[in-house]
Amino acid sequence: MTHHDTSALHASAVAFRALHVPGRPLVLPNAWDTVSALLVEDAGAAALATTSAGIAWELGAADGNRLDRGQALAAVERIAARVRIPVTADIESGYADDAEGVKDTVRAVLAAGAVGVNIEDALHDGEGRLRPVDEQAGRIAAARAAADEAGVPLFVNARTDTFLSGGGSVEETLERAAVFVAAGADGVFVPGAADPAVVKALVEGIDAPLNVMVGPWMPAGVPELAALGVARVSAGAVVAQAAHALVRRAARELLGTGTYETLADGLDYGELNSLIGGGR
Repeated sequence: MTHHDTSALHASAVAFRALHVPGRPLVLPNAWDTVSALLVEDAGAAALATTSAGIAWELGAADGNRLDRGQALAAVERIAARVRIPVTADIESGYADDAEGVKDTVRAVLAAGAVGVNIEDALHDGEGRLRPVDEQAGRIAAARAAADEAGVPLFVNARTDTFLSGGGSVEETLERAAVFVAAGADGVFVPGAADPAVVKALVEGIDAPLNVMVGPWMPAGVPELAALGVARVSAGAVVAQAAHALVRRAARELLGTGTYETLADGLDYGELNSLIGGGR
């Protein structure tokens, strides 16, 4: 991997950190490849977040800690090399068996040119729904230590799947969040929290910027979430899911009725070509 100028990375990390403002959230339509990243940047995003699910699918793997670190971070590096805005990488559970391995992953994230990470506590091995809180705290502390050693104020976003994995409560989420923040997390991501009352309780109870995941299931739009004090809004895998739905609709229409209506709203060839070919 290329070695990035530490001073430039440091400046990018500081800029990214400053975008987390409760009530004026950083909005992240997640990208999974160069073209989706360039389109998100072109739409005016202040930063770029990757989706691990989108990257896994792009590389022919299922989501859920099935990619290896090298594959995942090569994709992040391709994106970071092309956009001018700060990049935060979804690194699932850290692409490592232990906390020491998470340090190696974070070093690789910085080498790839990203200045933020998401680290989740979901377990995909069937042994339990969430990683034990102390073990997860150790992984977060390792990420923080690796960034500190590199001299880059990496934004460590601690994701807890209390709601996504079923049976989650505000109390359990607040307990885990407090441990993660004490371990060195800069923000807390609670996907699956959708009820405005729950979001408000999380904003009030977590001593760090709150990130929520949005999509068509959410009762509240970004302005309502901003009013509740949310500091970061992520689309997760849903942009990729919508893009892939269009491919399926177009394929079924072409192979079925033999018509082309699904393809009517495609991007202009010249515009797309110049967006991708221009600049860096």
